[in-house]
Amino acid sequence: MTGWELPTALEVGGQRFAVRSDFRAVLDALAALNDTILPEQARCLAFLQIFYPDWQHLPDANEALRQAMVFINLGQPVPEHQPRRPELVHWDTDVQLIAPAVDKVLGYSCRRCEYLHWWDFIGAFQNIGEGLFASVVNIRNKRARGKKLDKAESAFARENADLIGATAGRMTAEEEEFFRRLGVT
Repeated sequence: MTGWELPTALEVGGQRFAVRSDFRAVLDALAALNDTILPEQARCLAFLQIFYPDWQHLPDANEALRQAMVFINLGQPVPEHQPRRPELVHWDTDVQLIAPAVDKVLGYSCRRCEYLHWWDFIGAFQNIGEGLFASVVNIRNKRARGKKLDKAESAFARENADLIGATAGRMTAEEEEFFRRLGVT
């Protein structure tokens, strides 16, 4: 495969398995993996069921999960020990901020399109420029790092407290360690 091709299947145990590569399916799978109500094994199973259409035939669930994380990481290996970074983006609650910003980059509605590959979606997401979402993330970043907001940022944060939201972790220490090993957080 060349750098211009987008993968829609992964190799697990020497076999190729189709994946649901649309950004909505990937976000749903990640939401299942991050669902703290479910026990760890149930989260992993839910992730695999959403991500792999033929999940029942996967020869190795752990390898399937690792390969999926590489896919989600745009084909790059996931580092074993990655320091915990502040949670600046909440895929589930920030959708009303993320979608318009991604749409601006794409030039069309990502929510209305029939299919958008995860890598294309993330490419657009990574190229979001100035705007409401960028302002919210900037303020979250400054707060998470203990940096002082300027007057305009402080006023914006006060007026938009519901958008800024709390950036505190929602997981237990055990869950954080699990996801850190996977490179998800």
